[in-house]
Amino acid sequence: MSDILAELEWRGLYADCTDRDALTKRLAEGPVTLYCGFDPTADSLHVGNLVPLLALKRFQDAGHLPIALAGGATGMVGDPSGKSDERNLLTPDQLQHNLDCIKPQLARFLDFTGAKNPARLVNNYDWTGTITFLEFLRDTGKHITVNSMIAKDSVRTRMEDRSTGISFTEFSYMLLQGYDFSHLRKTFNCELQVGATDQWGNITVGTELTRKKLGATVWGLVFPLLTKSDGSKYGKTATGTVWLDPKKTSPYRFYQFFVNADDADVIKLLKTLTFLPQAEITALEKELKANPGARAAQKALAKEMTTLVHGADAFAAALKATEILFGGSLDGVSEAIFNDVVGEVPTKDIEKAKLQKHHSHDPKTNSATMHAIPFFITDIIVHAGLAPSKGVARQDVADGGIYINNVRVPSHTRIVTTDDLLFGKYLLLRKGKKSYAVLTAK
Repeated sequence: MSDILAELEWRGLYADCTDRDALTKRLAEGPVTLYCGFDPTADSLHVGNLVPLLALKRFQDAGHLPIALAGGATGMVGDPSGKSDERNLLTPDQLQHNLDCIKPQLARFLDFTGAKNPARLVNNYDWTGTITFLEFLRDTGKHITVNSMIAKDSVRTRMEDRSTGISFTEFSYMLLQGYDFSHLRKTFNCELQVGATDQWGNITVGTELTRKKLGATVWGLVFPLLTKSDGSKYGKTATGTVWLDPKKTSPYRFYQFFVNADDADVIKLLKTLTFLPQAEITALEKELKANPGARAAQKALAKEMTTLVHGADAFAAALKATEILFGGSLDGVSEAIFNDVVGEVPTKDIEKAKLQKHHSHDPKTNSATMHAIPFFITDIIVHAGLAPSKGVARQDVADGGIYINNVRVPSHTRIVTTDDLLFGKYLLLRKGKKSYAVLTAK
């Protein structure tokens, strides 16, 4: 067995352990079964869930046996850890939908078919749903004192806020999580629970309950919360949470989130979220200090994370979409990739009829002639808001700074027609290197 704790510590993934010396000794003796819980409070995991999820993978890669616990029961109650307000309770149908969405995401990172150390996926509702209230009070509640429960940070913080307080429902959450640990120890010989530091109180209830109910020793190991250098939670943006579900956060936006990581955060993220070896991360750190403008560390981070979460094809597509906004060729770009770009730049509608080619009668030849309604590039540029007037637009064209679909416009007399529409509906306009707009023909 490799020294997994030393590896976690180097990566900044070690915050505390209930007994590190004893756990180190146990890990050296052979494979350990460990678990981490994921409550289905939404229909997708998010970037913040990656630290514990990837920790399970790190343990599995080191030869241990991970259990991913989907919280069908605990999700009904709501974990007060890190929350200043009571969670909204989800209906059974909502929880089941969320569970169905989350399970495939868990399976993407863990090997459930490995011959030597396959992972397990369990749902705590399976062993909690049939327990009566009286049974739970007698068999579990009697082992944990209220004194110890109110001493936990997650509870004490809420109790000190008289405006919100904490309900008995959420107060009882740590007993449910503690019961999970004792059940997994009894059923699967699970000896270790891992999670973020906000789970420390819940985890230690589990170690105490397991000791008192089963007379068994188990351990808890926690990682630091994934935060930015300013202390705010990582995985949040101005537009909301960064999800692992590509329908909620596209691979392009996912890639952009990591490629735009701050210099102060990127090395920490490479250590905590990727599987790149120490030598490679150290080299990227040196390059970051020597040439921060190249953003080599950010590009490596974005590549690793997008490939890990969405696959190599999705990374290639995200890279292609990124190149579009740097003047890259549109040849071979799919409509799906282009739609990702549309969401990142100002968009405005335009009447498709104004761009249509049509037939009219030429009296000189007494025949029908096809010509385009004269909608000049200058009209388009002004309509898109890239220039305040046609005069300015003409000068921008003359200066060589106007592009249609990333192709430079040679003259202000250039007429725009439906032939220029991408996928029959879009015009990508650029002024200079960074000013973009998309017109959608309707």
